[in-house]
Amino acid sequence: MSTIRITKSFTFETGHALYGYDGLCKNVHGHSYKLDVTVIGSPISDSNNVKYGMVIDFKDLKTIVKGEIVDLFDHATVFNQNTPHVELANTLAANGHKVLLVDYQPTSEEMVVDFSAKIQAKLPKNIQLHHLRLQETATSYAEWYASDQ
Repeated sequence: MSTIRITKSFTFETGHALYGYDGLCKNVHGHSYKLDVTVIGSPISDSNNVKYGMVIDFKDLKTIVKGEIVDLFDHATVFNQNTPHVELANTLAANGHKVLLVDYQPTSEEMVVDFSAKIQAKLPKNIQLHHLRLQETATSYAEWYASDQ
């Protein structure tokens, strides 16, 4: 049986600030993120299965990533919960803004690690997360590979 990798791409808009950073990203700002999710597995060989020939239905992968990542992060502002940004986060939330508090510095590097854990937890047992690519700008991205872990 062949082993196949399939990839689905997602986009979302997210704001963040990097507390303690020595550059401009210490200020609240946003990005148009692009997330590529690649999984690996064997196509279903049972011709009676409605998903025959698929590693995973793209729709099923979309449901996982949308529910675990996109719906949470899209048009949210993300702050590290262990910094004084919590005060700003609370003020924004009290005024109707979508705010996420995470237990890490919300860099692309840390976000892609968080995303990998969330996606892996929801994938069917026969499907493995191969890698993620989180593009923050047109020229900058972070990648996570299962083989590196």
